[in-house]
Formats: sequence, C-alpha cells, structure tokens
Amino acid sequence: MQKTVTRRFSVAPMMDWTDRHCRYFLRLLSRHALLYTEMVTTGALLHGDHQRFLRHSECEHPLALQLGGSNPLELAACARMAEQAGYDEVNLNVGCPSDRVQNNMIGACLMGHPQLVADCVKAMRDAVGIAVTVKHRIGINGRDSYEQLCEFVDTVQQAGCQSFTVHARIAILEGLSPKENRDVPPLRYDIAARLKRDFPHLEIILNGGIKTLDECAQHLQTFDGVMLGREAYHNPYLLAQVDQRLFGDAHAIPSRAQVLENLRPYVEAHLAEGGAMHHITRHVLGLGQGFPGARRFRQLLSVDIHKTSEPLALFDRAATLLQGH
Repeated sequence: MQKTVTRRFSVAPMMDWTDRHCRYFLRLLSRHALLYTEMVTTGALLHGDHQRFLRHSECEHPLALQLGGSNPLELAACARMAEQAGYDEVNLNVGCPSDRVQNNMIGACLMGHPQLVADCVKAMRDAVGIAVTVKHRIGINGRDSYEQLCEFVDTVQQAGCQSFTVHARIAILEGLSPKENRDVPPLRYDIAARLKRDFPHLEIILNGGIKTLDECAQHLQTFDGVMLGREAYHNPYLLAQVDQRLFGDAHAIPSRAQVLENLRPYVEAHLAEGGAMHHITRHVLGLGQGFPGARRFRQLLSVDIHKTSEPLALFDRAATLLQGH
C-alpha cells in the first residue's frame, strides 16, 4: 500500500546543499516537513556508487528522492532502487535549466516534450508502489504560453501523476546561468494559481521566492502545499516554527542551542567514521543570524574549523554562542 506523504510544506531539492547531512539537520528543526535529496541522475545510480547516493538516516522521513533523466526504462529501474532503499516518494526533475543537464535531456528542457515526461512517469509508476511526482517550471523560452503549460500538465496527469510542484518562473534555456534562472525570470504566482483552478483535482505545490511562514500560510489558501528552497537553507531556523504554524503540532519549538546540541552525537559519529566536521557544519551556518555573536558563530564553523585539530571542542565553543537564542 502506498504511503501517504503530506506535501503541505517541503524543502526543495538543491544541488550541493540538500545532502544527507543537511537533511538530518533540517529534521531536527521540523518533524513534518517533507525533505528532498539533491537531484541524482539515472546514470549516477545505474553506473556509479548507488549506495552512496541513496544513503540516508531513518529519521529523515518523510523523504523523497529527486531523479534526473529522460529514459523511461532507466528511470523505472532507479525508482525501484529508491523504493527498495526506503524512500517515500520519487520526483522527476523537469525544472533544472543548466546546460549540462540539457545536453543529457534532463530538467527544464523536458517541458518541451510532454509525452516523453508522461512516458517516464508511467514507467516509474508501473515499477513502484510509492508516489511518483513531478517538479517543473511554468514554461521555457519559446514554449511559455499558459496553453502549453496546461498541455504539459494534462499530458503528464494522464500517465497517473497526481502531484505537481510548480516553480512559478519560466526557465531561459540559453543565455542565463542556473543561478540567474532562479532570479531573472519574473515570479508568476498568478499562473500557478490559475493552474490550480483549472486542475482542481490535482495536488499543486507552489515553489519559488517564498521567504516567510506568513507567506506560506497565505499561499496555502490557494495551493495544496508550499516548497521553500534557498530561504530554508540560508535561514534554517525558520523550520523550527513550521510544525506549530502549518501542521498544528503542539510540540515545543527547539532553541537554536538545543538544535545544535541534538546534532552533536551525529557529528561525533561522522568524525568517528573518518568524516570531516565541515561536511555537516557547513549546513548549520544559517543558525547564526540576527543576534550578538552570530558572526563569530559562522566564522568558527566555516573558517576556524579548517585549522583546528580538535573539531568537537570547536563545535562546543560555537554552541555556547547560541545559548539563549
């Protein structure tokens, strides 16, 4: 039986950011947020060290694997690997605009091939019992009309996809970097809202430019869920209020200091395995915002960390700066 995954609030898949260490840390802030992996290509899973790519901690659930690919058979094989590894959802990337992925028919360029996306979704759905979802843009240059967006969503829903996460910008596939594609094309929440009105039976999750929980609450009056990307990474303590404000969970909100204290055993275990502390602490720098000592906190865990022979002692020094915050 398919697990029920709530997508009311999720943290976006972000390359180089949402690795397993980041997700472990974010889970200490919110019990209910749906977490996504970085995008993993089908080639990496099928021909690389798939155990490394699929590795995660039990506490990370609910957890989704985002795949990059456009070959239905390969995506089906990778979806099976995700299900066997215990993931709750598989998501197909139809939003990444980078040249590197375009050349391999991955990401936003697939918006120009709705039937291929539908074939990919059907192959994955036939292969697994977990949810198969799609994350996409509202269009790409040269194919950015609302009618074409509707054609894309309608074609893919016919393959059985019921949940679409909509990054409410088009992607410019030539001339803009991936970073510029997250900022330059204007946000069009109105287009995403129109999509929800026209496809009321589908789950439509809004992504793009959302910065506060007040904005989340407002968008949840229109959409079935919200997905935060960069803001959740740069200001992670925002997640500490998500469970109470968006899920009605009465658990006490942890302090910044408590979160870091709860992270310490994980850091210790990673060091014992031969890992470096900055693999983990690079993700917690955003905890140091808006209070005296915040800058020193960030410096300890981003600069001084590379010079110390006693990483845990330095971690504890950084933790003292969070006391009372």
